Amino acid sequence: MKDFLPISKEDMKKRGWDWVDFAFVIGDAYVDHPSFGPAIISRVLESEGYRVGIIAQPDWKDENSIDVFGEPRLGFLICAGNMDSMVNHYSVSKKRRSKDFFTPGGVMGKRPDHATVVYGNLIRRKYKNKPVIIGGIEASLRRMAHYDYWDDCLKRSVLLDSQADIISYGMGEKSIVEIADSLNSGIPVEELTYIKGTVFKTRTLDNLYDHIMLPGYDELCADKLNYARSFYIQYCNTDAFSGKCLAEPYPDGTYVVQNPMSPPLTTEEMDRVYALPYMRTYHPVYEKDGGIDAIKEVKFSLISSRGCYGGCNFCALTFHQGRIIQARSHESIIEEAKQIIKDPEFKGYIHDVGGPTANFRKPACSKQLTKGVCTNRQCLFPKPCPNLQVDHSDYLDLLRKLRALPGVKKVFIRSGIRFDYIMADPDDTFMREMCEHHISGQLKVAPEHISDTVLRTLGKPENSVYKAFCKKYSMINKKLGKPQYLVPYLMSSHPGSTLKEAIELAEYLRDNHLSPEQVQDFYPTPSTISTCMYYTGVDPRTMKPVFVEHSPHGKAMQRALIQYKNPKNYDLVREALETAHRTDLIGFDKKCLIRPRNKNDESKIKRNSSGSKSKNGKQKTAEELKYGISFEKYDSIQNTKNERIRQNRAKRRKR
Repeated sequence: MKDFLPISKEDMKKRGWDWVDFAFVIGDAYVDHPSFGPAIISRVLESEGYRVGIIAQPDWKDENSIDVFGEPRLGFLICAGNMDSMVNHYSVSKKRRSKDFFTPGGVMGKRPDHATVVYGNLIRRKYKNKPVIIGGIEASLRRMAHYDYWDDCLKRSVLLDSQADIISYGMGEKSIVEIADSLNSGIPVEELTYIKGTVFKTRTLDNLYDHIMLPGYDELCADKLNYARSFYIQYCNTDAFSGKCLAEPYPDGTYVVQNPMSPPLTTEEMDRVYALPYMRTYHPVYEKDGGIDAIKEVKFSLISSRGCYGGCNFCALTFHQGRIIQARSHESIIEEAKQIIKDPEFKGYIHDVGGPTANFRKPACSKQLTKGVCTNRQCLFPKPCPNLQVDHSDYLDLLRKLRALPGVKKVFIRSGIRFDYIMADPDDTFMREMCEHHISGQLKVAPEHISDTVLRTLGKPENSVYKAFCKKYSMINKKLGKPQYLVPYLMSSHPGSTLKEAIELAEYLRDNHLSPEQVQDFYPTPSTISTCMYYTGVDPRTMKPVFVEHSPHGKAMQRALIQYKNPKNYDLVREALETAHRTDLIGFDKKCLIRPRNKNDESKIKRNSSGSKSKNGKQKTAEELKYGISFEKYDSIQNTKNERIRQNRAKRRKR
């Protein structure tokens, strides 16, 4: 029967069930859509004949809240949600967010901090010996000892703190079925030490073959450089083909062992996953509370691929989805598009066709599917690898088929493109058709910064590549007669960025007349190279020191510089310029970032008291000498300008 999976005993009875094989505890509300990890895992298990009941956002203060279906036959599954629960709850400044898009009505507080750990301990208090399997982005990226930004300390593997038995890390479709089949055949959970894509705990390493021993937890806590070395070993062993078993010892004699990653899904396997009978929306029980906002962005979007070989240092995709691209067939995607078109709410616009990187549709090179990815080089950084196969033809063909479907007005690309990959393509067909058919007014890209010093620590191409892309984008749009713009995503305070580089970025924005509304301050999330840099102060690949801005005030100054035009940021921008000895950028000249505030500011702009005379014969002020304008004249110009801005804003609000 095509229906939502049970969320209560009444739902079980409708299906004729007296029990479930797995009770799935999740931190999000229940959304049965393939963009939500718990939906995929539960539907995959269902397709293998297992009964799964969903316990969404249980009350973690009440042991009975996880007893909805009674004791499950095989065990409990836990997923904190589509996001790490701490990222879901807190901004980078560690302030509590006001809205949870994965909860009915956006209400905050329906899941605990560190949800995987809390749910695991909740189950253990009620069911001492039942197998507990954890997974999802939170468990996946915390599978070994990791730096926790919110508590500012090194934490143990989430497997130990949650009291779970095993982690299914990565995307999990293959490993979860193998776990279920093993438990169903009567194998005790503590003997499941052989499944790829899992992490388990053990007291002995006698059964391991050709494993790598990582530094012990005590060693990691004692010396941050040990953590940097350990992290890089883990980073080099995230590939399904070349990765080895990793063992991390703990003081009590326990070892946390990571098996190699699950093999990437084939196209046929991907197609089967996305053809499962999803309801494609949230459970109707949430309608009375305002529904789930998170569905809005993905309801009319299509996932065409997973994995990314872009290698951005601040991204955890290498640890979670891997660097090998896995793609669905055109037929599978078009069939899903036809389902979307039938939806009564569909207005003719497919919001996105992509994945982590929209224009990656196949592995970077042919050897990756037999030998895995290179451990000592990246595919695109610092330059595209000579073996990189640059080809947009398959993606172009897919987009053409989708926009030709009856009922489709426009197909957008919103999940992001790699502009360096586009620039490596000698054929401009994709870029031309993208500009002509797949954006509307503006294209969002992610150069992240313009300083080559910072770009190297980001793992992004040098600024000259972005400049060339901007030039080509402008030229193509001019030929098409389309006034379309680029909206750059920028990041402040990333390791490697001092005030010098932050000011360099602000000057770039000034020279290019850009006023970014959204700026991402670097967010140290688990299992990224950038987070390792933030915690240890070194690049784990080279062990060379990297500047890191840790102080909230220093980070606030860097962020303010990117939005230096915002009056609220004036004091921070001014302090940053004075601290960096760049008071030449305070004044009335067109190259200045901010203006002096009043006459008492003359000393800050290097007062010049020469005896030059103005036209009326009066002594010139220091401002007139240096900038050709007085404070009174400047105030008059600014008042006129501000009034014009207020009038334009009022007109836009009326429209």
